[in-house]
Amino acid sequence: MNLQQELNRPVPFRSQDQEVLLNFLRIGDQLDNRMSRLFREHGLTLSRFNILRSLALASRPLTCGEIGQQMIQVVPAVTSLVDHLCTQELAERKRCTEDRRVVHVSITEKGRKLVEQTMEPLYELEDRMLKQLNDADKEQLLQLLNRTRESIAQCDDACQS
Repeated sequence: MNLQQELNRPVPFRSQDQEVLLNFLRIGDQLDNRMSRLFREHGLTLSRFNILRSLALASRPLTCGEIGQQMIQVVPAVTSLVDHLCTQELAERKRCTEDRRVVHVSITEKGRKLVEQTMEPLYELEDRMLKQLNDADKEQLLQLLNRTRESIAQCDDACQS
């Protein structure tokens, strides 16, 4: 079913560009809803899980700036997300002894266990959501998505000039 049918839209889209962009928004919303439901079952949000996973994969504690660079979704309030994870004892922060302005964040053992418990259901969800695509479809989609991100970045660059 195409998006016009799915939305029960009585008129066609203004352009192919509009249809593509609205498809991205619709898919993004569907992904967010399904993943948010999974993370809620584990007492997390997508953003908090993203931080915990970044910390779990890192070979060292990270600064909030480094965490922000690794976020899938851009969030302005990394510090408040880290605060919440620290309150839940899933992460901890320590001031750098050389530069007191720098704060390093690391995952706790409790946080690491929660990430491990969440990964298997996440992998299963990822597999289920894309099961209708074969490997060639996924490769083609990845190429198109990479080009789309580049196009959007160029649009941002041109708009800021």
